[in-house]
Amino acid sequence: MQLHEKTLTFLETIETELASEFRQIEHSTLKNQAKMLQAFQNARIGLHHFQTTTGYGYHDLGREAFETVFAQVFKAETALVRQQLVSGTHAIACALLGNLKPNDELIIASDYPYETLLGVLGIEQNTTIRRVISRTAGFTIEIVPLTSNGELDLEALATAITPRTKMVMFQRSCGYTDRPSLSIVKLAAAFKVVKAQNNNSTIFVDNCYGEFVETEEPLEVGADLIAGSLIKNPGGCLAPCGGYIAGRTDLVNGAAERLYAPKIGGEIGPSLINLRLFFQGFFEAPHRVGEMLKGALLTAGLFAKLGQRVAPLPHETRADIIQKIYFDSAEHLIQFCQAVQKNSPIESHVLPEPAEMPGYLHRVIMGGGTFISGATSEFSVDAPLIPPYIAFLQGGLSYTQIKLGLIGICQTSLF
Repeated sequence: MQLHEKTLTFLETIETELASEFRQIEHSTLKNQAKMLQAFQNARIGLHHFQTTTGYGYHDLGREAFETVFAQVFKAETALVRQQLVSGTHAIACALLGNLKPNDELIIASDYPYETLLGVLGIEQNTTIRRVISRTAGFTIEIVPLTSNGELDLEALATAITPRTKMVMFQRSCGYTDRPSLSIVKLAAAFKVVKAQNNNSTIFVDNCYGEFVETEEPLEVGADLIAGSLIKNPGGCLAPCGGYIAGRTDLVNGAAERLYAPKIGGEIGPSLINLRLFFQGFFEAPHRVGEMLKGALLTAGLFAKLGQRVAPLPHETRADIIQKIYFDSAEHLIQFCQAVQKNSPIESHVLPEPAEMPGYLHRVIMGGGTFISGATSEFSVDAPLIPPYIAFLQGGLSYTQIKLGLIGICQTSLF
C-alpha cells in the first residue's frame, strides 16, 4: 500500500478535530480495564485455568473461573460463557426460549429485532401487525414501534405492559436499521418504565456490539439478563468462538437448560479449545473496544468530509461500535464493501458479492477478511441490499489497522 502524503495529512486533520473525543474514549477504556483487572485478580486466575476438558465437561475449573470473572465484570449473579454457543443469535435464542413458555407474553420494546431473530421467534416482519403468537414456542409477542425519530416510545411501552407480561426485550444495537443505538442512559429510563408497570417482568437486553462502549452495562442499571457473542466485543478479537448469557441466576439456568438439557443445565459443556484465548481476549476487550471506537470516529469524520451521510456523527455520543455510512446506490455500496475486503489482512484478493444468507430477509454483502471467520470484532462491514443503502462498518484489531484500512479505501477510485 502506498501512503499518499495528501491522504495522511487529511486524516491527521480529522484526528486533531477529534482529540477531545479520543481522550474521553481513553478515559472510559481505563475505567473498564481497571474493572477487568480487578475481576481477574479477585478470581485468582492462574495458568492452571487454561486447560482443556473433554466428554461431559464436569468440574471444568477453567470454565467455572472464566464465568466467575465474566459475572463480576458485568455485575451479574452468574454467567454462562460457552464454546457451544456459536453466535449472538444462538445465545439470545437460548435466553428467550429457555425462559418463555406457551401463553407467556414477550414485549419487544425496540421495534422488530435483528433479522436472524425473526426465525428464532417464529414471526415475520410486518409493520402493520404488532401482536403475534410465536410459531416456535407458542408465547405471545407484542412489538412496540419506535417514535418518528427512531427512539424508544416510553408511553407506548408503558401501555403495552400488562400483569401477564413475562419479559421485555431491548436490542441495544441498531441492527440493520436506520435508528440510533440505545445508550445506557436511554435503557435505564426505559427499565424504570417497565418496573413501574410490572415489577415482576424480566428485562432482557441483546447486548451485542455494546459491551465496554460505556463504563456501565445494562445489568448495572436494572436489566435482569443480557446475552451476546464472543466474536464481537467481549472476545477481544482473540476468542475463536462462543457466546455468553449473564444475569439473574434462575434466568441464566433457564438458558443453560435450553442449551444443554433440563435439570443438567450448565453443569456440562467441555472446553475443547484452550481457554487461554478466551481469558486473554476478554481481558483485552476494553482496550480493543476503545481502539474500535476511535476507528469509528475517524471513519465518521472521514466520510462526512467526503460528502457521505454518516451516523452517528463524529462528535455524537456512541452506544455501540457500529458506524453507518449511507450510499446513493446499491452499486456504490457493493464497491465500498469490496474495498473493505481488499484492505483486509486475510483474503484481500477475494471479491465479495451479495448473496442469500440463512436467517436474513434480503441479500447481504459482507466485506472484511478476518482471522476468526465472521468475527465482527475485526475490521469488517455488513450491508443488506435494500434502500437506504447503508454500510454497517465495525470492529478492528487496532486503531492503526483501521486507519490503514481507511487510507486504502480512501485512495480507491470510489472516493
